[in-house]
Amino acid sequence: MDTILQKYLPERSVDPCLVLIKQTGVHLKIVNERVTRHGDYRRMSNGKHLITVNATLNKYRFLITLVHEIAHLVAFEKYGRSIKPHGLEWKHTFQHLMLPFIRPEIFPSKLLPLLAKHFRNPKASSSTDAQLSIALKQYDAQQTDKTYVFELPLGSIFRIYNGKCFKKGNKRVKRYECVDLATGKVYLFQPNAEVELLSE
Repeated sequence: MDTILQKYLPERSVDPCLVLIKQTGVHLKIVNERVTRHGDYRRMSNGKHLITVNATLNKYRFLITLVHEIAHLVAFEKYGRSIKPHGLEWKHTFQHLMLPFIRPEIFPSKLLPLLAKHFRNPKASSSTDAQLSIALKQYDAQQTDKTYVFELPLGSIFRIYNGKCFKKGNKRVKRYECVDLATGKVYLFQPNAEVELLSE
């Protein structure tokens, strides 16, 4: 298992992650990319615990995702199954489990302040923290020609991963109102959503 994990995790994080996996008795499955999620946790019908993480994530996002999913298991075991999946119990558990990893031997120094800020109040996904998400994308093996929603001029037409086309509208507090050109419905987009610009 450690030789497999070395391919996906920062080198100095492999041993502590192995300890976490063994302590929790979780079965880790590394899967092909899913566009809508980085990973997930499920309790199987036989009582065993399964965590899946996308194989295409860079090492730093893979580590955050793995610990995020283990935090679900640990929080459910400690506080019971009636807690909210990303409620206070999970946040505290995630902070506690992630703290030993937020070090310069594991993460690049320019990510450390963003991680420290993020883990003061961790979100349901690191992708919803626009600043951290954009910083993490710089370490992706494959750089895409996609653009972020926040970079597009107002009124731009863009396409998302499933082929749907939208027109960029005004910014609400943090997200952008964008109109689905096929239905006329308004959807809210994170500023760091990756899209393909069709016309300005």
